[in-house]
Amino acid sequence: MTMRRRDLAELLLLASLWGASFLFMRMGAAQFGPLPLAWVRVTGAVLVLLPVLALNGETAALKAHWRKIALVGITNSALPFALFAYALLTITGSLAAVFNAATPLFGAVIAWGWLKNRLDAPRVAGLVIGFAGVFWLAWDKASFKGDPDSVKATLAVGASLLAALSYGFSANYTKKHTGDVPPMALATGSQISAAVVLAVPALWSWPATMPSAAPWLAAVALAVLCTGIAYILYFRLIANAGAANALSVTFLVPVFAVIWGALFLAEVPTHTMLASCAVILFGTALTTGLIGPRTTGAKSTTAAPAK
Repeated sequence: MTMRRRDLAELLLLASLWGASFLFMRMGAAQFGPLPLAWVRVTGAVLVLLPVLALNGETAALKAHWRKIALVGITNSALPFALFAYALLTITGSLAAVFNAATPLFGAVIAWGWLKNRLDAPRVAGLVIGFAGVFWLAWDKASFKGDPDSVKATLAVGASLLAALSYGFSANYTKKHTGDVPPMALATGSQISAAVVLAVPALWSWPATMPSAAPWLAAVALAVLCTGIAYILYFRLIANAGAANALSVTFLVPVFAVIWGALFLAEVPTHTMLASCAVILFGTALTTGLIGPRTTGAKSTTAAPAK
């Protein structure tokens, strides 16, 4: 499908919102803690999405498919949101966003092993190139000296990659099991299930000192802008411009994450980070068929991409 100017504007807005999510997680994680921040995010998103769900008349679908939707909520929201919030206690938002860009690589490997999607030579090359970029960046940022700071950095890198892996699994599960679930029911229900799963751990680890105004504003922005409104934009793009065009947001999110981090947190990306990001994105473009010959081996999914 051809993208209109309005579709392109919405794509850029969506990428800017999901890129900003790393900025807001960085701003809120220290005072909230990873689990409380993730819970506030998904709970606020529920408040945004529930009225839209009701207006679309999809409430019955949520009830009918709640078991499928619940697993999507855990693997596409609760787990990766908490893992990235943990990682951002140590690493920069722009670095986390680059690791996040590896999600399609993990998704392609899972699709090959689980859904038996065929990988032709260009896609195999894309996986090799993309994971080489991931390994390069991880090796550069993780430290194995054994001191507390190096352990924190290594755990943060590991948490980021585990979050990307969770997103990759969720995309494939959604493709295999939720094709009959209306999009807004899936989006809203997944946030509800994530909020339920995170509620007890979040309240148990709630900070003894109430977070100040800036982290609260960051948490609200995460919930309303980067999750609730972003989901609405994403599914509008799928409907108006097609899933393949909507999924191209994956390549724009790291760009905006770097821009927001530089503007508001004075984060300066290193040459290694920029180079490895380019390698990862090139490998991802090959793996997803964005560049190179198109085949039917790896079809797009309408699952929400990493954000």
